[in-house]
Amino acid sequence: MTITSARPAQSTQPLQQRRKQSWFRTRSAQGLAYAAPLAIFVILLFIVPLLTVGQMSISDWSLLGGDNGINAPDNFTGLADNPLLWPSVVFTIKYTVIVTIIMLALALGIALLVQESTKWNSFLRTAILVPSALGLASASLLFWGLYSPNIGPISPILESLGLIDEPISFLGTPEAALWSTVFLIIWRFTGFYMLILMVGLQGISPDIYEAANLDGAGRWKQFRHITLPLLRPSIALSLILCITGSLLAFDQFYILTKGGPDNSTITIVQLIYREAFQKFDLGSAAALSIFVLLALVVINLVQFRGLRAKD
Repeated sequence: MTITSARPAQSTQPLQQRRKQSWFRTRSAQGLAYAAPLAIFVILLFIVPLLTVGQMSISDWSLLGGDNGINAPDNFTGLADNPLLWPSVVFTIKYTVIVTIIMLALALGIALLVQESTKWNSFLRTAILVPSALGLASASLLFWGLYSPNIGPISPILESLGLIDEPISFLGTPEAALWSTVFLIIWRFTGFYMLILMVGLQGISPDIYEAANLDGAGRWKQFRHITLPLLRPSIALSLILCITGSLLAFDQFYILTKGGPDNSTITIVQLIYREAFQKFDLGSAAALSIFVLLALVVINLVQFRGLRAKD
C-alpha cells in the first residue's frame, strides 16, 4: 500500500507543472494578442516615420525625387545659414510664454469660479467649453473672417458706433497679428484647460478646507497652502500640454498670417513646412524636425523632473 500510494504523487507533480506552464502560455498569448494592435499602430505611425525622418536628415532628399545620397552632416550645419531660423525660434518662444501664462491663469480663475455644481455654473462651464469642440483650423478660418477688414463684422460695427474712423488692421502689424492669434487660442483652448483644473479641484476633500477654516486660515492662505499644492498634478499636465502645443503652433499662423507681415509671425513648424514644401528640401526640414523633437523631449523631461522633485 505504501508503494502504490507513492506512485500517484510522483505522476501528479509533473502534470500540475504542465498545467501551470500551459496556463502561463495561454495568458501570455492572450496578452500578446491584446497588445499586438497597439504595437502595430505605434510601429507604423511612430517608429517607421521617425526612422524615415532620421534617414532624411542625413540625406540629400528632395521632394521632387532624385539622388538621395548621404550628405551628413550638411543638413544640420546648413541650418545655421537659414536667415529665418533664429527669428522663428525667438517668436515661437515668445508666443509660448504669452499663451501659457495668460491661458493657464485664466483657466485656473474660471475653474475656481465654476467648480461648485449650480445651474448657473453649469451653463458657464458649457459655454466656455463649447469652443473646444471646434477644430483649430475651423476656428482659425472663423477668426480670419472676423478679423478681415473687408468681410468681417467687427470694424463695421465699431464704425457705426463712432468708436473708430477706419477699419482695424488686426493682422497688419507684427504685434497686432501676434495678439490677435493669442486671443484666438485663448478662446479655443481655455475651456479645455479649465476642465482639467476643475477636475483637480473637485478631487480635493472639503474636510481640508473646513479644518483650515477652524484654524483661522483665510481664502488666500487656503489657496496658497492647500489648493495650489494639491492641484500640482493637474497644473503640471496643463503646463506640459500647453507648452508642447504652443511650441508646435502651425495651423493658426498659417491660416491667419501666413507668417507675415514680413515673416514676423513665422513659427518653427512653419519654417519646417517652408523647407519641405516650398523649397522642396526634405533633408533640411527633417534635420530641423530632429532638433525640435530633441528640444521637446528635454523640456518635458525638465518639467517631469521638477514635478517629481517637488513631490
